[in-house]
Formats: sequence, structure tokens, C-alpha cells
Amino acid sequence: MLEARRWWYALKPASWPKVLVPALFGQAVGAAAVGHLSLGALVFGVLWMVADVSFIVLLNDWGDREVDTLKRRMFPQGCSPKTIPDGILPARAVLGAGLGAGAVALVLAWGAGLALGRPLLLPLAALGLLVFAAYTLPPLRLNYRGGGELLEMVGVGGVLPTLHAYAQCGQWAPAEWVALAPGLLALSLSSALASGLSDEESDRAGGKRTFTTWWGNAVVRRGTEVLLGVGLLLWLAASCLAEDAPPLAVVVPAVGLALPFGVRLVRRSPSAVTNAFGAQSAYKAELHRAIWWGTFALSVGVLAVGLGGWK
Repeated sequence: MLEARRWWYALKPASWPKVLVPALFGQAVGAAAVGHLSLGALVFGVLWMVADVSFIVLLNDWGDREVDTLKRRMFPQGCSPKTIPDGILPARAVLGAGLGAGAVALVLAWGAGLALGRPLLLPLAALGLLVFAAYTLPPLRLNYRGGGELLEMVGVGGVLPTLHAYAQCGQWAPAEWVALAPGLLALSLSSALASGLSDEESDRAGGKRTFTTWWGNAVVRRGTEVLLGVGLLLWLAASCLAEDAPPLAVVVPAVGLALPFGVRLVRRSPSAVTNAFGAQSAYKAELHRAIWWGTFALSVGVLAVGLGGWK
């Protein structure tokens, strides 16, 4: 029982919506494109996401183990327990489980590609895993060399929903997805920027190059907030200007649901300064609520419109 709790902690289920919500969005856009929901594609999406998020979370902990150890030494009481440095699980077990989850994700994509008649599922799944590998694993390790936030934007906001949309409809770029993609990419970059706030000094001490270590806490907070607003505005603009975008009746409620969290995000901003870990956690929670609830509401609306045949 204790061992199961250790693995559950290592898998960080509270962080899963960061990946699950864009996946749901892709499933909704894909189903809307063809006017019906494929149960097989939905089952594949659920199983693949469990494998994918396990791959990401575990290998991220393995890849960051040295910087996490440094952060523990710098802030022995200031940050949450770290899976490997705090002995929750050994590094070899985390690495093996992460690689195993990646292999399961590829096998699932291969099998679903055959069963659903989606030959690009395996290449798209491999691309999704490779984007993460380039993010945190040798030899590229772009989250250490610089540009990891941009890679996260591409993976979470681009490749992930594309894979799920393709699973549903057999098109890798349905028209509604093309119209809404810029907004989701902006929101994904906003989240990626904020993720580096709590590691600013330990990342800098460990030689890790992130937007936060380059620009500092205040600039990254401003960028996070601006990108959130830009993402929501891009959704509204797409609804007004793009012929194949969902109507304002779908987009406005999603934006309206996200806005109160965005307001609270800005209000919390002055306290989320360097090393204020509790305030940073509250700040990021408001950002995640804005992105996740807004995207979830948009997904539901897009699906309802697509399945109902109302444009």
C-alpha cells in the first residue's frame, strides 16, 4: 500500500489536466469535424493519455533529478517533496517506468492505427514523445539549453490535440482546429512560462536556461498574463473572422468562464515574487483554472455544435 502511494505521488495526478484538457479539445474538434463521436478513438485517447502523461511526468523527474537535488539543498523547507532527491522512489525505477510508459503509448498508437484505419497515429504519437524527449532528455535537453517553453507550447498546444483530432476524424488539421490553434498555442506558452517561476534560483544555480532565468520573475509574470489574454482574444477573433471557427455563442461562454480566473491571476501577481513558493503556487493555480476551464468549456461547445449540426 505504501509503495502504491509512492508511485501515485510520483505520477503527480494534480498536473494531469495540463495534458488531458488539450487532448479532450482535440477529441472534440475531431468529432465535430465529422459530426459523430468515435467510441474507439475516445477509448484510445484515454488509454494513450494515461501512458503519455506517465512517460512525461516520470522522465521529467528523472531528467531533473540533479537540479531538484540542488533545489532541495537551497530550500530544505520551501518546496514540495521531490520524487528522487527525497527518496520517494529510486532513480532507476523512475527511469524504467517512464520508458515503459512510452513504449506502451507507442504500442497503443500502433494498435489503434490499425483498428481505426488511422495510419498516421503511430508517427504522431512518436512525434509527441520525441518532443518531450527533446525537452528534457539528452542529447538535446532544450529545457536546459534554452527554448524549452517554446517546445512545450508546440507539444501541448499543437501535437497533442492534433493527434487526438486525427484519431477521431482521420484529418490531422480539421478546419475548426486550424482556426482555434493560435489561441490554444498562446495559452500553452503562458502555462509553460509560469512553470519556471518556482525554480528560478535553483535553475540558475544549476546552469539551466529558461525564460525565467534569462528575464527574471517580474517579466515572466507579465508575459504569462499577456499571453493568457492574447489566447482568449484569438479565440474571439477566430469566431468573428474565420469561416470555419465555432460561433460566438460557443466561444463567448468559454472566454467568460476563463476571465474571472484571469482577473484573480493578475491580483495575485504582485505577491508571486522570487522564492515566494506559496504565492507562486496560488498564482499558477489561477492560471491553470483559466486555461483548463476555458478550454474545457470550448471543447464542450464545439462538440455540441458539431454533433448537433448547428453552425
